[in-house]
Amino acid sequence: MKITVIGAGNVGATTAQRIAYQELAQEVVLVDVAEGIPQGKALDMYETMPVVGSDTRLVGTNTYEETANSDIVIITAGLARKPGMSRDDLLATNAKIVKSCAEQAVAVSPNAFFIIVSNPLDVMTYVALKATGLPKNKVIGMAGVLDAARYRAFISMELNVSVEDINAFVLGGHGDSMVPLPRFTTVAGIPISELMSQERIDAIVHRTRNGGIEIVNHLKTGSAYYAPSASAVLMAESIIKNKNRILPCAIMLEGEYKLNNVVCGVPVKLGKNGVEQVVQITLSDAEQAELNASAADVSENIAKLSALGIF
Repeated sequence: MKITVIGAGNVGATTAQRIAYQELAQEVVLVDVAEGIPQGKALDMYETMPVVGSDTRLVGTNTYEETANSDIVIITAGLARKPGMSRDDLLATNAKIVKSCAEQAVAVSPNAFFIIVSNPLDVMTYVALKATGLPKNKVIGMAGVLDAARYRAFISMELNVSVEDINAFVLGGHGDSMVPLPRFTTVAGIPISELMSQERIDAIVHRTRNGGIEIVNHLKTGSAYYAPSASAVLMAESIIKNKNRILPCAIMLEGEYKLNNVVCGVPVKLGKNGVEQVVQITLSDAEQAELNASAADVSENIAKLSALGIF
């Protein structure tokens, strides 16, 4: 197993480190345009392998030759948000970066699965899908896993219960219009509506939607990377080990959930073929309306790609 991580910033480097620590691949290649950065970080990580007891080999590079024949490519490259910025503010710059990265990676690893982490996530997944020309089961955006993790963390804080007992889904675009689903959220099988007031549920949903910017406002000069990297690695693990985990991921929809030609977060089964199945749950009229509105936001940004000269 060989995994390439594109982008040696905080998200990419932490992703590579997690993969190596969990020994999910025999080789991890860290790619970045900044001379010396991927080489230095990869060497530093490799030197920790005797300490943590992993035989994963890490390599840093500025070109794509050493990424050839990767099984999975994780794209984290692009600008990070700063205070006052939305994910959509990154659209023009990151679309060009992700398109270039995807084209170069697929040229030498035509059979790879692609996991996209760059923002705005849903549009960048669309860009990678078009740039690689791969089938939609092989290009998957990391959004819902992260958003659901934040949602679960906030519920754990509120109720003082183990995060392991909390199950939750967050659908839609990875932005302010994402759709946490309280009706499908449980603690040890108990609906959260039995455990907290609607007012507290609404507050947690609001905090989940603003989970990214809350961290950006704390950090001032960067954005989240521990939780995003952990989410991407969880997805990779489900593919590598054929675990068939049911996870909320951003994929191209072609009729599922009454949506077409848009990348949006929905529950999917992740296994050895990437997206093995889109899991369809029955939404209420209000939930479907929220999902439609979130998808419309993504579609609006996808439409901007042509004007930007991306496609």
